[in-house]
Amino acid sequence: MEITDIRIKKVEREGNLLGYASVTFDDVFVVHNIRIMSGRNGNYIMMPNRKVKSGEFKDIAHPINTEFRRKLESSILEAYNSLE
Repeated sequence: MEITDIRIKKVEREGNLLGYASVTFDDVFVVHNIRIMSGRNGNYIMMPNRKVKSGEFKDIAHPINTEFRRKLESSILEAYNSLE
């Protein structure tokens, strides 16, 4: 699966939130509302999630393995940093 497009929307800084990403895969599938966050150890991403009955938040969509998660995160952060 290849990342074929990344669109970044920066926001006025709201706490740790820096912006949102929409990522298209293989020109046929898109995931919206991936949050770009600022943390103690640098910027990172948070996948779209929803609150469940127990009060926890569960990801709606997410990478299944660490290798692809790293690829996705580095691609999004590179796109975000290119806007600065």
